[in-house]
Amino acid sequence: MSATADLLVEPDRLAAELDHADPPTLLDVRWRLTGPPGRDDYAAGHLPGAVFVDLDTEMCGPPGGAGRHPLPDPAALQAALRAAGVRTGHPVVVYDGDGMSAARAWWTLRWAGHRQVRVLHGGFPAWTAAGLPVDTSVPAPAPGDVTVAPGALPVLDAAQAARLAAAEPGVLIDVRAAPRYRGEHEPVDPVAGHVPGAVNVPAPEYVTQGRFPDAGALRERFAAAGVDADAPVGAYCGSGVTAAQAVLALHLAGRPDAALYVGSWSEWVADPDRPVATGGTSGR
Repeated sequence: MSATADLLVEPDRLAAELDHADPPTLLDVRWRLTGPPGRDDYAAGHLPGAVFVDLDTEMCGPPGGAGRHPLPDPAALQAALRAAGVRTGHPVVVYDGDGMSAARAWWTLRWAGHRQVRVLHGGFPAWTAAGLPVDTSVPAPAPGDVTVAPGALPVLDAAQAARLAAAEPGVLIDVRAAPRYRGEHEPVDPVAGHVPGAVNVPAPEYVTQGRFPDAGALRERFAAAGVDADAPVGAYCGSGVTAAQAVLALHLAGRPDAALYVGSWSEWVADPDRPVATGGTSGR
């Protein structure tokens, strides 16, 4: 199986898999940074058999000094995944509306030791654009037996992120919009700017509406930011959601060792002693 097929699934392929006797477990993780909760979207229509899992309360820990979307408590995550029907060794497909929260759910499951998880490429919009069925009934899945074993994907804390940003040939990628990176505009967090030494590769440069270009195009874009086969690489954003999408893109580009700074900017600025850089340009 190709790396892409191991990470992403197209709507038509997923539809065929759902016709099997033992289909993949579907998790709807639609989410918005601001605005109505994703559960409202789920209630209005979702993939048949999908179970809604809340990114804020079930896939992440409570917000605080570790950021707005910190790592979940392993026991709490395990309980949420079992309630959603996730089984040991059984494939899971996660989806959302734009690829961000699905990537974070993909990352969280992989970090928790569940390898058989893919993202629906293009998410719910791609599913409906293909004319595939939508349901409003709420399934009652049989309880799963998944065991959460944290640490299967690399994580950066603030100190490690700082060292990576300062290292050569290490690369710490900031995937927020360029004005936020440069410190010209900060709509969410109390301080504007970026981690000193981080390079800016805004998310729209490697993903569009939840769909990724081919591996060659991804490698080319990340190489322009200094990422090559020998460069340790990590990513951050505002709170570790969009950055998980960058980690997924890096996996697609052949860098499964890419680390996520989970706390991201929301954790970084929680400590006033951490340095803040402003200005700069995209890439390297």
